[in-house]
Amino acid sequence: MTDEPQITEEEQEEQQEQEEVDPLAEVARERDEYLDALQRLKAEFDNYRKRTARDQEQLAARAHERLVQELLPVLDDLERALAAAEEHEEAQLEEGVRLVHRSLVDALRKEGLVEIETDGAFDPHVHEALLSQPDDDKESGAILDVLQKGYRIGDKVVRPARVIVVE
Repeated sequence: MTDEPQITEEEQEEQQEQEEVDPLAEVARERDEYLDALQRLKAEFDNYRKRTARDQEQLAARAHERLVQELLPVLDDLERALAAAEEHEEAQLEEGVRLVHRSLVDALRKEGLVEIETDGAFDPHVHEALLSQPDDDKESGAILDVLQKGYRIGDKVVRPARVIVVE
């Protein structure tokens, strides 16, 4: 016989159970790590989403505030024109209305508003044809008259120009 200690059957079973438990414990630990990382990532994403929504609201509020600040002088001019109208001073009323118009146009230009050109041929991307009429002086498809001005900001059409087109 040898001097090595002999392992009984019971000890062998116990050792096998410990070996089986260790891989299971390792997998459980790894699962817990992944779950923790996933929960942290979810919390970070929720915070990001809330922060961007808050930033968007603040940006919109600043844009509205800036536009209102630009339009307040127009409101003041309009009030002055109405006060002149009460006194029946037509020359001052006309001047007041022109002042309001000029102020409003300037405020909107600062915001990037540009009038759509209506000279030349009809363009369905920026013009809306309301009527078509024959005209011997202009060629077919040309703009005959403008019923309502159109505007754009950058490349985006805010309102198409409403026009009468030559048949």
